[in-house]
Amino acid sequence: MLEYPLPRIIPFSEPTVGEAEYAAIRQALELKSLTGDGKFCHEVEKLLSEMFKVKHVLLTTSCTHALELAMMTLELEVGDEVILPSFTFTSTANVIIRQGARPVFVDIDPDTFNLDPNLLEAAITPKTRCILPVHYAGQGCNMDAINTIARQHNLLVVEDAAQGVGTSWNGIALGSLGDMGCYSFHASKNITCGEGGALLTNNTPLARKAEIIREKGTNRAAFLRGEVDKYTWVDVGSSFVLTDMLAALLKVQLERMEELNSKRLAIWKTYYEGTAGLEQAGLVKRPYFHPKATNNGHIFALLINNGRRDEVLTQMKRRGISCTFHYVPLHSSPFMVRYFEGKVTSLPVTDYVSDSLLRLPLFAHLSQEECQYILTQLYEVLA
Repeated sequence: MLEYPLPRIIPFSEPTVGEAEYAAIRQALELKSLTGDGKFCHEVEKLLSEMFKVKHVLLTTSCTHALELAMMTLELEVGDEVILPSFTFTSTANVIIRQGARPVFVDIDPDTFNLDPNLLEAAITPKTRCILPVHYAGQGCNMDAINTIARQHNLLVVEDAAQGVGTSWNGIALGSLGDMGCYSFHASKNITCGEGGALLTNNTPLARKAEIIREKGTNRAAFLRGEVDKYTWVDVGSSFVLTDMLAALLKVQLERMEELNSKRLAIWKTYYEGTAGLEQAGLVKRPYFHPKATNNGHIFALLINNGRRDEVLTQMKRRGISCTFHYVPLHSSPFMVRYFEGKVTSLPVTDYVSDSLLRLPLFAHLSQEECQYILTQLYEVLA
């Protein structure tokens, strides 16, 4: 058993890479395959398409860019509204505002921390264009309910599946259940290339429009497929293509996905079983997973009862353990308060979860010895 003080600070997150990843980078360098949308990018897009049974995949430089690409593809206009949770990263709302549209925040489910579909109907107005659910901790939102409501109101659904690579809802991969889905391959995610993302869709017209926007507004992709004899500027666009060197790294990580996710899930289960006594004592609430949702072990998050979260954070860090909180709710952020001219939406569940949530360190090469040390210290802090 590890004893305090530790020989190192246990980080909250750390990418798991090995010789195969180094070899992939070397291969890309040797082939001088460095620009965007090249050999490795196409191989990874094909691999993602096959792995997650989705027709079209476009790699991007980040999940933020994948979300921005999705909103540009939808051609949101000033006055349009997009419904989303407030318990998410700023990117989810930034991409809406950048298009001139308006974010409409709804509260989250107290068990899954995902958008509560029971609150959707009340948030829909004649200006609503899209629902943007966020799959927190890789747990799928209730996509059955969300898609049903969206169809009834002729709305589009774009999934923020940044944390959901390798998980599913009712047997279908997250990111492929809505009209479009967005992945993250950031260094903090299960599968990483440092910085990267992807846009997924089964809708061919949306995919064709998105690929034009991603390639600076040109029809270069159609040209490379031999559909036109030259490529030129055909629409508004930007540059969201991922460099081939990062795609080479990403390919290896995706090929290791089952291994990496299973190691993370083993740690998640150790934490879950190890905190049962704390929950029985009324000190914490352990994470819940819906029967239709699978778990990729991305995040292990506890709710700390009795308003002690910040105290626990401080004490754990003093013991060499890098625990952390998560999102500061967007609806009450300084920017959103200014944006809504001082009007703050009431989202009590979001506020409570944000104030109470504590995440434990979790990455694929975290040792069981370190896990047990973390649990021991957590018990002592909460005693």
